[in-house]
Amino acid sequence: MNGLTAAIEATFTADGAEAFTVDAEIEVEPGESVVILGPSGSGKTLLLETVAGFHEHDGFVASDSRQLTDLPPERRDFGFVFQDYALFPHMTVRENVAYGTRYHDETGDPDALLTELGVSHLSDRYPPTLSGGEKQRVGLARALAIQPGVMLLDEPLAALDVPTRQTLRDDLADVLEDVTSVYVTHNRTTARALADRIAVMCDGRIVQTGPPEEVFERPASPMVAEFTGANTVELSSAPSLRRLLNGSAPAESDGDGHAAIRPEAITINDSGDIQAAVERVVREDATSRVTLSFDDVTIDAFADDPPSVGDTVGLTFQADRLHHCGSAGSDRRTRRL
Repeated sequence: MNGLTAAIEATFTADGAEAFTVDAEIEVEPGESVVILGPSGSGKTLLLETVAGFHEHDGFVASDSRQLTDLPPERRDFGFVFQDYALFPHMTVRENVAYGTRYHDETGDPDALLTELGVSHLSDRYPPTLSGGEKQRVGLARALAIQPGVMLLDEPLAALDVPTRQTLRDDLADVLEDVTSVYVTHNRTTARALADRIAVMCDGRIVQTGPPEEVFERPASPMVAEFTGANTVELSSAPSLRRLLNGSAPAESDGDGHAAIRPEAITINDSGDIQAAVERVVREDATSRVTLSFDDVTIDAFADDPPSVGDTVGLTFQADRLHHCGSAGSDRRTRRL
């Protein structure tokens, strides 16, 4: 089982667009699943493709103490799963899965992989006749068939409908267990489900890395907090919330510091720490997202039995989940993954 280490610096240009630089370091332990989470345009796919050998770069890529920097993609011992499937349309499902095995000494059993991924009954079908979820299962089986040292996955669930995405995500968690992998996504639910560690990427740089609960509960900056779904509040605009911090915010943050708290850590009741006005109620699956305002800020909370727009309600905050996350712009520092 291989690990992965890389230090990447690469600048990309396109007609009519400003140059974009990816500058990041990656270190993945053998058997570890790392998810790179970030908004569209943050550079996460470019980073993954550069590690795979698709783009020139400064720095290095190594796996299992083997230098890969100057090797072409096909000699790096990586399995790559694309968002757009990239199956050969003129080959059957089984032929697609078995294709790479002819070039490798150690390979898996294509039929066993198709069975494990629930598509063995499709082995004689051709890709154009498959659904999106079926194609992605075949693409995953093809990448695993060569028994790669490292799996690289570029948002393979992004184009799937919600039920298919949920089912395949659960299967991926089983298939990737103890497999060294780097998975790219903008979906925080997928990141939490698949990651041993999450690396948040912004503007070509990794701005925070850690176990999922650490990243989601203790974001390093307002950008990380907002992207992972937490409320962010500028403390100078919310004296009521600032008092709840009980002086835990650093002195240097006065005036421009931010606090982060997740919507699920806020309870709506008749009497709470803070009185707030209900601005909006939106139904989300089995619960409702309630937008509330107090002082000069707006936050979201969840409620199974939501109040009505215009009501005044109390808010109770789980104090141990109220986290000071620095100031705007504090996410520009590059962090090692």
